[in-house]
Amino acid sequence: MTLAKIQGLIATGGRPPIGHTLGFQLVEAGEGWAAFEGVPGPEHYNPAGTVHGGYGATLLDSACGIAVVTKLEEGQGMTTLELKVSYLKAMTDKTGKVRAEGHVVSIGRRVAYVEAKLIDEAGRLYATATSTLLVLSQ
Repeated sequence: MTLAKIQGLIATGGRPPIGHTLGFQLVEAGEGWAAFEGVPGPEHYNPAGTVHGGYGATLLDSACGIAVVTKLEEGQGMTTLELKVSYLKAMTDKTGKVRAEGHVVSIGRRVAYVEAKLIDEAGRLYATATSTLLVLSQ
């Protein structure tokens, strides 16, 4: 997949299957960056009564992965090797829309490194992530 295909997916309102499951979608992408948005709700809660960390991690991982995809050539793919998430603020069903933005810091022939953040509409920071991804030749 390439940047042009990613932007085509955005233009048609397409979303990855996990986006249907968790209620988020790819909203923007450019050269070396991508953004996903979603609205966490009670269906995403953990037993402690807040949004499960996996919801934020999934948005961050998605933003990191698609940011790398925007830098790939036709016939290349990627997969996450490592994802480190730091949670800074709990989300609830009152949080509203959140946005995960991933930015490629470095990409080589085999490995990419990406940084991402998860913010709400007021710009409050909920989580950050760093990710190492393997670049694949298909």
